[in-house]
Amino acid sequence: MLILILSIVALGIFAALYSLLSSRGKHDDEPIKVVQTCATCDGTPTTKCEQDCMMEASTKPIEYFDDEELDSFIGRPADSYTDDETEQFSDVLYTMRQDEVAAWCRSLNLRGIQLPNQIKDEVVMMISDN
Repeated sequence: MLILILSIVALGIFAALYSLLSSRGKHDDEPIKVVQTCATCDGTPTTKCEQDCMMEASTKPIEYFDDEELDSFIGRPADSYTDDETEQFSDVLYTMRQDEVAAWCRSLNLRGIQLPNQIKDEVVMMISDN
């Protein structure tokens, strides 16, 4: 029994020494720096988010999501789409990954295309779930 207790104490001392020696040289007191980018925008107010990201995106080439046919709707009001036209937007929406929906909306906005009112709720839900 004495050997067991001495073994546990020795193991504890060894673990404590190892922990002290292995933590030397590490800079635990330095804070981790997080850089806010447009990829990390989550809707909460930060130093760089939606407005800055939209301005940044407007200087880059417009990203298409295999939706070039939607360019025919440039300048149309959101409440003027027929059900067939709304179906074209839905087809594109449901063929993309959920994490691409916000970027797709930015792309449409930069191209001057308004989402049909009929699918805006679905788009907002998909963006907020992401």
